[in-house]
Amino acid sequence: MAVAIRLSRGGSKKRPYYRIVVADGRNARDGRFIEKVGTYNPLLAKDSPDRVKLDTDRISHWLSVGAQPSDRVLRFLDAAGLRERTARNNPKKAEPGEKAKERAEARATKDAEAAEAAAAPQEDASLQAEAEAVVAAEVEAATAEPTAEAERVVDEVAEQTPSHEEVPAGEAPVDEAPAEAASAEEISSDEAAVADNQGESTAEPAEGVDDVAPASSESPQSAEASGGDEQSEEAAEGEKA
Repeated sequence: MAVAIRLSRGGSKKRPYYRIVVADGRNARDGRFIEKVGTYNPLLAKDSPDRVKLDTDRISHWLSVGAQPSDRVLRFLDAAGLRERTARNNPKKAEPGEKAKERAEARATKDAEAAEAAAAPQEDASLQAEAEAVVAAEVEAATAEPTAEAERVVDEVAEQTPSHEEVPAGEAPVDEAPAEAASAEEISSDEAAVADNQGESTAEPAEGVDDVAPASSESPQSAEASGGDEQSEEAAEGEKA
């Protein structure tokens, strides 16, 4: 039979209390045991003397007959000087599990997105400030008084640029003045045509009046007299015949 020195849990929920017992290794943790050799109360402070209580005489006896302590009980025995515990090396003990790694990655991604969102307004503000500074510099340069060097450059450009008199007639630049002159000439020609039409309309009735005036100047009496003369002449011719 394999005898073990281990912990047996007691107490209530979330308030554990352990007994250090010597039991058969095939029994349940909280099942039957052979002998109780100590107590362990994890709710007490680590420097409290009542946290771990051991019956050193009985434990030494069971160790001498081949009982094997569990890792937790071996820690207690090592602290009490009853048996030395060999240090173990478990490098993966502090390594988080897969779920913890996933949560850490999700948290890091969320923090990075929050940092980018917080940095975006600052970048926009800096770009806007730079643009305003450039515009202000251009406005200041445009409104600044011309220097002597700038005036000299302007004079050189003016001397190199040909005037309108030196440019040949065929290469003269077309401007809007001839168009305005043409429109003025068209307006004057239209006015002259209208004046000619009005003169012709006033002159034609004058000519018609001259043609009709002699006929309309004769009175009815003169017309009757002329008709009587014609009848007398016809009667005289009839008598002669």
